[in-house]
Amino acid sequence: MQRIAQVIKVRPERRDEYRELHRAVPEPVLARLRASHIANYSIHLLGDRLFGYFEYHGDDLDADLAAVAADEATREWWKLTDPCQEAVPEAAPGEWWAATEQVFLME
Repeated sequence: MQRIAQVIKVRPERRDEYRELHRAVPEPVLARLRASHIANYSIHLLGDRLFGYFEYHGDDLDADLAAVAADEATREWWKLTDPCQEAVPEAAPGEWWAATEQVFLME
């Protein structure tokens, strides 16, 4: 299992919209995530920062994330959520959700 933690900014004027969208994530979007071996996915908000965490239980993260990105229901979902977000300054070129470094783990 691989733990993935990421960060992105939420546009302050769209914070409430983002919260509301996530009260009813479409089931096909969730099903695609599960089919891509993603579990325990959560998003947390602090100020203007969103922190995402999920556990990956597959063998090819890049291929599974590509399947998520190619999924029509997910692409429609992103049309709603992406305008609420913006990359953080620490993001690598072309990176939307910036990867974080794990500095501690207690199991």
